Amino acid sequence: MNILVIGNGGREHAIVSALAKSPKAGKIYCMKGNAGIAELAELVDVDYCDLKAVGDWVDAHPDVEYTVIAPDDPLALGLADELEGRGHRVFGPNKRAAEIESSKAFAKALMKKYGIPTAKYEVFSDHESALAYVRRGNFPVVLKADGLALGKGVLICENLQQAEDGLRQIMLDKAFGAAGNKVVVEEFLTGKEFTPGEEVSVLAFTDGKTIVPMIPSCDHKRAHDGDKGLNTGGMGTFTPCPFYGREEADEVMQKIMLPTVAAMNAEGRPFKGVLYFGLMRTPEGMKVVEYNSRFGDPETQVVLPMLKTDLLEIFEAVTDGRLADIKIEWEEGACVCVVLASGGYPVKYEKGKEIFIGQLDEGVLLYHAGTKREGGVLKTNGGRVLNVCAKGRTVAEAREKAYENVKKIRFDGMYYRTDIGIKYSK
Repeated sequence: MNILVIGNGGREHAIVSALAKSPKAGKIYCMKGNAGIAELAELVDVDYCDLKAVGDWVDAHPDVEYTVIAPDDPLALGLADELEGRGHRVFGPNKRAAEIESSKAFAKALMKKYGIPTAKYEVFSDHESALAYVRRGNFPVVLKADGLALGKGVLICENLQQAEDGLRQIMLDKAFGAAGNKVVVEEFLTGKEFTPGEEVSVLAFTDGKTIVPMIPSCDHKRAHDGDKGLNTGGMGTFTPCPFYGREEADEVMQKIMLPTVAAMNAEGRPFKGVLYFGLMRTPEGMKVVEYNSRFGDPETQVVLPMLKTDLLEIFEAVTDGRLADIKIEWEEGACVCVVLASGGYPVKYEKGKEIFIGQLDEGVLLYHAGTKREGGVLKTNGGRVLNVCAKGRTVAEAREKAYENVKKIRFDGMYYRTDIGIKYSK
C-alpha cells in the first residue's frame, strides 16, 4: 500500500519511520517533509493547507491508497473532509471533530456540559471584559488563545501586570494572529502535592467507539532549564511517567476518555484518529488541561519507538471502525527525547545554519524537525531542528544515552534543555 503522510516535523519523521517498518507499506510520500524524512519517503512540494491542491495531487496519484494527516492546521481546515469527499481513505478526524483542538472555547464548553473534569474558566471575545475579569485577582492565572498557535498560545501569569501584558499580546497585538480573537481565562491547576508541573500527556487511538490509550509521556514545554522562559511547541519529553500508574489510568479512562468519546458522539462530531489528552494530577483527581486532535510533538517521538504493533494496521482499524479487534502492544523500558533548537526560538531565529552530525550510538534515533538539504549540505530550516531520542531500561539510562549523543551534533546557535527527565532520574 502506497501512503501519503501530511506534515514536515519531528512527529512526522517518527510516523513515517514507524509506517516504513510495516510489511504492508509500499512507497511513502510526504508533503512537505524534511531532510530526514527524505531518506524514507519521496517529498511532495505542495502546501498542505491548500485543500484543493492536496486533493488534486491525491486524485492525480491513484497509486496512493491511504493518507495520514498529522498536523493540526490541515485537520482544522477540513483536509480529511476534502479527501474523503473525493473518495480517498484517510487517517485523521474531520473538521467538526478537530474543533476539540482548534477551539479551546469549544473544548471547555464540551467538558462543562458533559461533566469532564477540567479547570474553571471564562471565555472573552473583547479585551475590556477580559481585563476587568483578571483585575478581580486570583493569581496565578492561565491565558489561552482560543485558536491554534503552534503550541505557544498559552501564558501563565503570576500577577496582574503579567496578565494585563498577556491579554494585550493575545487580543490587541495579535501575537498569535486570529487565534487570539477569543481568549480563555483559566484557573491555574496545582499538582497533587500542590506544586506545578505534574502534567502528563496521554495519546489515544479511537475509531469513535473504542478508545485505546498509548503509553503516557511527559513534555517539557518551557524554553529553558527549570521550566523557565516562554512556552514552546515542546523542548523534550520522556516515557514512562512515574506519577501516572494503573490507578490514574483507570480514573482517566472512566472519567475523561470514555466520556469525551461519548460527548463528541452526542454532539454529532464522532472522533476518529488520535485524541491527545493533556492531563494534570491535582488534589481533586486527574483533570484535562487541553485536548489535541492528533499526535503530539514531541510526545510521538518517544511513544512510537516503544510500539510493537504494526502502526499501519492500527491506522486502518481506526479508519474502518474496527479498533476493538486490534491488540496493541508496547515495549518495556523508557525513552527520552531532547529537542535541539535554533537560537532565539520560540521568538526570532535564523535558518540556513549548517548542521554537523557525528557517529551516533547504535539504537539512538535522530528525528528531523526543521531541516533541509541545499547542495547536499544539511541545514537548519526551523525553530525546533532535531530530536535526539534514546531508549533504556529506565528514564535515567535513556536520558544519559540521549545526552551523550546530543554532544555529537552541532550547528551555529544550537541550544537545548539539559534537564529533560532529570526530576525522575534520581
